[in-house]
Amino acid sequence: MQQAATTKSSRRGRRSTTIGGMPVNDVPWWRWRSNVRSALHMLSDQTFQQECWLAGRPGYGDVTDAVYRLVEDTWLDNWSAEKYVGTIFRDDQEAELVDAAVLRVLRIMHQVGADAPVASYLEHQAWPDAVRAAREAHVRLATADGDDPDEPPRSLEVLAIMLRTV
Repeated sequence: MQQAATTKSSRRGRRSTTIGGMPVNDVPWWRWRSNVRSALHMLSDQTFQQECWLAGRPGYGDVTDAVYRLVEDTWLDNWSAEKYVGTIFRDDQEAELVDAAVLRVLRIMHQVGADAPVASYLEHQAWPDAVRAAREAHVRLATADGDDPDEPPRSLEVLAIMLRTV
């Protein structure tokens, strides 16, 4: 029996300090995942969109804020989530679902404009497909993290507090 297979080495292999030229230590992976999950959660919940975004309820931002959280640190608007399997995303299926949601939402944002009113997004003919794709990704990530995907989205203030304490 090989003992080396059952004991952990204290040595670490040389790790890349960048992903596609972007420093990996700028933002911890869990913060990236939390922001992506928050955005997907809001983008996937039509009741939330009506009651918070369309109603202008403070504390939850708007569609553009959610898209920004989705792609801000990850650059998912420039490359595939596949690049982050093993860091932000647990497996290829998570990455594929996130990519599908990102592409659908960004396509709509480019058509209506980043500063368009919330109603422009919600009334867009492709919005239901974007919501469905975001829901599939949200459910997969939330379930993998042991969270209830049907809980209402958290406010941006709660998200900020969580990111400071994690």
